[in-house]
Amino acid sequence: MKIAIVGAGAIGGFFAARLADVGYDVSVLARGKTLDAVRAGGLRLESEGRSIAVRPRASDSAAELGVHDLVLLCVKAPALPGAVEPIAPLLGPDTAVVPALNGMPWWFFLDTPGMLAGYRLRSVDPDGMLERAVPVSRVVGCVVYPACTSIEPAYIRHTGGNRVILGEPRGEASPRVHALAEVLCKAGLAGETTDDIRKEVWTKLLGNLCFNPVSLLTGSSTDRLIDDPLIYRLFLAMMEQAIALGHELGIDAGIEPRQRIANTRKLGYVKTSMLQDAEAMRPVEIEGILGTVVEAAHAAGQPIALLDAVYALSRKRAEVMGLLPSGQAG
Repeated sequence: MKIAIVGAGAIGGFFAARLADVGYDVSVLARGKTLDAVRAGGLRLESEGRSIAVRPRASDSAAELGVHDLVLLCVKAPALPGAVEPIAPLLGPDTAVVPALNGMPWWFFLDTPGMLAGYRLRSVDPDGMLERAVPVSRVVGCVVYPACTSIEPAYIRHTGGNRVILGEPRGEASPRVHALAEVLCKAGLAGETTDDIRKEVWTKLLGNLCFNPVSLLTGSSTDRLIDDPLIYRLFLAMMEQAIALGHELGIDAGIEPRQRIANTRKLGYVKTSMLQDAEAMRPVEIEGILGTVVEAAHAAGQPIALLDAVYALSRKRAEVMGLLPSGQAG
């Protein structure tokens, strides 16, 4: 199987190294310092007590890499439009595209029944470019739990987590989902399948929509936030609003807020991806992680005053710091 990884940062480099290490034909579409580093010395990964070194093909040209059987999109939401637009040469008639993203992805309502069926999330795909570039028929939904950091370009440390959950956007079982899960399992990951990928997205999102924006506002790690009684109550209330919205949309997160918070507290000191991006002065994923939820709530007519307030404050914080992607400020 030929596998293309779009973006060789922390998560992309993790997938590329683990898959190439067990013999898959892996290519990396990257640019800048990361591309230079992969070309010069390959990818290095510290994972589960092992040091893995691989040398995948690497290019900044999808046409040079050619058609692949599987494409993993491993860039953050602010970079996604620029990463997706040139990938057409990677796609053959049966190529599956797996977006390994934080937050609510652009495809979330496009091919699903119920409320907001067919709705395009304008907060992450304002003009429909993602929908056109990657039709939902190609998409295999994905929820990624491995935590990784990029020590330097092409050098990644895997700090915990192994679950990767896959499912069709429409919810039905499919041979390709099971085949892709087997690929991940061969690479030593806990590849799982589900017939309700939107539920899995929502369950992870319950934590991200709280921990990420509040960490951006406060500069605090998740353990300090959760241990503060006032912030803890805020998280409970935010999750309760998100769960109520999920019920309105026909999505059951399947977890109670206190348990969801406790799951994160067990991890100890965690610096959220949004806080890491802010400290590095990189664009933050405020739209993908919280803006999409606020947009869906407004479209469904569901009141979410607290989530609205946290979104407004964290978005303004990002704007003041110059961390909103071009075109989103103001």
